[in-house]
Amino acid sequence: MTDSDCVKTWFSKRKLGMFIHFGLYSIDGWHEQDQMRRKIPRKTYEKLSQRFNPVNFNPDAILDLAEQAGMEYICLTTKHHDGFCLWDTKQTEFTIMNSPYSKDLLKELADACHKRNFPLGIYYSVVDWHHPNYPNQGRHHELAEPEEGDVPDLPKYMDYLKAQVKELCSNYGEIRHFFWDMNVPEHKDPSINNMLRSLQPNIVINDRGCDQGDFGTPEREYDKSKTDRHTQFNRPTEACNSVGTQSWGYRENENYYSHTFLMQSIDNMMSKGANYLLNVGPDSKGNIPEVACDMLIKIGEWYNKVRNSFADTQPCTELTTNQDVLLTKKDKILYVHLIPPVKSDAVILAPLSTIPHKATILNTGKELECSKDILPMYWQNREHVLRIKGLPRDLITGCEPLIIKLQFDEQLPMPLKKAKEFQG
Repeated sequence: MTDSDCVKTWFSKRKLGMFIHFGLYSIDGWHEQDQMRRKIPRKTYEKLSQRFNPVNFNPDAILDLAEQAGMEYICLTTKHHDGFCLWDTKQTEFTIMNSPYSKDLLKELADACHKRNFPLGIYYSVVDWHHPNYPNQGRHHELAEPEEGDVPDLPKYMDYLKAQVKELCSNYGEIRHFFWDMNVPEHKDPSINNMLRSLQPNIVINDRGCDQGDFGTPEREYDKSKTDRHTQFNRPTEACNSVGTQSWGYRENENYYSHTFLMQSIDNMMSKGANYLLNVGPDSKGNIPEVACDMLIKIGEWYNKVRNSFADTQPCTELTTNQDVLLTKKDKILYVHLIPPVKSDAVILAPLSTIPHKATILNTGKELECSKDILPMYWQNREHVLRIKGLPRDLITGCEPLIIKLQFDEQLPMPLKKAKEFQG
């Protein structure tokens, strides 16, 4: 099976995933890059491991929440930049096994995932603020300089990294997703990802490791797509964002996005062909904050109604000149994604003129009337254009993205032009 086959078999169908940033940084609840950003000495920071005891971490409850939110895979930060490991690694003592919790948290999550056939993903940071051989040089996401006792040696550190990711891909059953982060040294070594694939044939790997991987990873409020509405990703892509605006890990007094904003972000990125990985950060006891749970449930109420407009579909916005919509299609079905706010009680999809045999608002199940008309705005060509009528503009505007399903009796026409593409 080729890498692209792996992507096609599940990644294009399971579009929404849960990201979990969890580690020692949850104890103080400031930011997952606490050690670097507040310049905490390593010896001081590593003492947090003696206070780390997430006794309320409940993989089944987390997967219940993920499923309620419409999420279909999960990715855990097994080692973030601080170097602390959430599994029983044999490569370092800086691990959850030497904390008061003293249990393999990754194994607990993996066992729960495998019981449900819920795809498991692994996050692993190349940057490491704890390992003596990692060459911290004050580059982005690095400590300002090596600390006392360090012996910077990138080849030795890469041996450590390879041993760890081999553990991760050998000891926890099937791994379907690997999220590298922060290859700050820009080290190139395709053999590492080849090793992962040999150990896990169904894995998909992102582009932040030692080669380009299988998929791109735009982050936060990604705005390249705003340069042209007729754009789509030129390779498999997974956008990622967190429920909080300030931190990916748990933060006390976090400033949270509105669920409406996140719904719109998901709709925008998925309509252009991307998956979406939405992050939550459990607190030091392993609880996902109540406000984050409420947000995911609200997002799930919308997503579970409209998910068919994303799963295994193709972006095709170039089929219309209407600047207020995004389009996706599958076979004889066209999905119309209205860009908020909804401006009118009708949608015009010029130059399309074929009338669907059924038009339905996925959000509510309401059927809509369609006609093909010569309209004043298109008077010069005097051509009939498809008009969808009867939208509840005042009821939905400002709440959740509105998506219309159009079912045709014949295949949709070819695009007006080739879509512009951009790198994920």
